[in-house]
Order: sequence, then structure tokens, then C-alpha cells
Amino acid sequence: MAMTRKKRRIALLAAAAVLMSSATALAVVAFRDSMVYFMPPTDMLASDVAPTRRLRVGGKVVEGSVVRGEGAEVSFRVTDYESDVSVHFNGVLPDLFREGQSIVAEGYFRDGRFDATEVLAKHDEQYMPRAVKETLRQPRPAI
Repeated sequence: MAMTRKKRRIALLAAAAVLMSSATALAVVAFRDSMVYFMPPTDMLASDVAPTRRLRVGGKVVEGSVVRGEGAEVSFRVTDYESDVSVHFNGVLPDLFREGQSIVAEGYFRDGRFDATEVLAKHDEQYMPRAVKETLRQPRPAI
């Protein structure tokens, strides 16, 4: 018994719908696994974070908290001015890293300590490119 043109079209549309649904499901699962959430220290300490969950913590490096260990090991504390969390990092710190500077660290929160795999130092919040500063200084014409 031969398929009619209408039945063939319906079968093709059904197969396409199944393939599209499968592709969408795979994309959602892959995207969910690659997401990294940002949390300030207060939220991180207050929540129950799984030790396998990749996170980012951000804030200012507490003055006097940087302790250098053997090799490239560094420990320091990050604060959001409500609470602070201890960060442990083994690697090369960025050139802009210093006490009192804003940073973002990516890694895992385990046993009350944040084990960073990457540390990013942020520019000063007051940073403005020279061209923008000069443009703002110029007098504006009256309207």
C-alpha cells in the first residue's frame, strides 16, 4: 500500500518536530551546565551551594588579608561590606590585583572557603577613557 502525498508530508513534519525537540533539549542541558552564577559573599554564605556548582564571587579585596604561600599560592578575603569570604587561588594573579581593589573570582565554594580557578581584577569604578573625559569638558552649545 503506497503512502499518499498527505501522509508522507505528515510523517515528514512529525520527524522534523521530533528532531527539533531533541536538538532544543540538548541545547538547554548544555547551556544549563555551562552557566556560571555570580554571588556576593553575603549571598554565598547564606545559601546552600553544592560544592560541584561553578560560581563567581565578587567584591573588594580586604586590606591586609593577602597571604602568599609557596609558589603561586595566594589566599585573601573578599568583602561586600556586609560579610567576607576566604578565597584560595593557585596561579598567576592579574597585574591590577591589589588590596582594596575590586575583583571577580571564578571557582567552587567548598567548606566555607572559595577555591578559585581564575581571578579577574576590575578597573577602578571611576575609570573613564581620555576621549570621553575631554568630550565632557567641552562647553555645550545653548539650545
